[in-house]
Amino acid sequence: MIEQVVGVVTQMALVLFLSPLIAGFIRTLKARLQTRRGPSVLQPYRDLYKLWRKGMVIPETASWIFTATPYVLFATTLLAGLLIPAISAQAPLSLFGGVLAVVYLLALGRFFLALGGLDTGSSFGGLGSSREMTISAIAEPALMLAVFTVALGAGSTNLSVVAQSALGQSWRFLAPSQMLAFAALFIALIAETGRIPVDNPATHLELTMIHEAMILEYSGPYLGLIEWSAAMKQLVLMALLVNVFFPFGLSSDWSPTAILISLLWFSAKLLVLAAAVVLVETTNAKLRLFRVPELLAVAFVLSAMALISTFLF
Repeated sequence: MIEQVVGVVTQMALVLFLSPLIAGFIRTLKARLQTRRGPSVLQPYRDLYKLWRKGMVIPETASWIFTATPYVLFATTLLAGLLIPAISAQAPLSLFGGVLAVVYLLALGRFFLALGGLDTGSSFGGLGSSREMTISAIAEPALMLAVFTVALGAGSTNLSVVAQSALGQSWRFLAPSQMLAFAALFIALIAETGRIPVDNPATHLELTMIHEAMILEYSGPYLGLIEWSAAMKQLVLMALLVNVFFPFGLSSDWSPTAILISLLWFSAKLLVLAAAVVLVETTNAKLRLFRVPELLAVAFVLSAMALISTFLF
């Protein structure tokens, strides 16, 4: 019981406080590759602190959905983070669900965010919500099929069982199914986190913005919760990607020494994946909106091929 409480508290703190740091690292590294000075790695923490000190402007047309959305989004993302093995092969809340629970929790947060964008009656909110639902309709199946490919080898959709099974197996990344699933899940990561070439988190242009259009009416602490949730979602999906396909470094218990070593491995894997995301963003231009489903269709086909190839090889 004590070990479970330690696991919940440790991973909750990791998801809450490491996620802004990863977001800041991506911004800084991207600026460096573009020969700009860029913001500090700690800038997301300063932004969240600034938003929490500001007042809020709530539209007169908004209902309870508008005020409940930031809390629902924050809670669902945090719960999803506790279902994924991060520094231990045994996720703190793994008994309450596996990969399907993770996908459904993230989908519930996205659903409320889309409702929040529609709730104010703003044309920008409706535009962003429509685009977000279109993208998620293709990205989520690709994400699930990619993880199912790995889950077949473990015989379970519980991510802790998948991680423990992968730790006891030999190196399998060169298998065709693993490489295809990794590529599909990486594209899904780009789409789910709103990165280039799917979306540009730094723009507010009507023709290009997706995620930003849904949150234009939010301000103050509400906007801080949404931005914090976006950073946590990015960390959760990155943890899912690195620990499903590269489980080395995961500890088997929650002892202090094992946690410290696993945390170092986890940080190193996250930095490598973040560098890959920055490289993709720097070397590609944003796609036109009608070309985005084509990219996501590629991810779906890759994940379907990965799933099929597990039965062929």
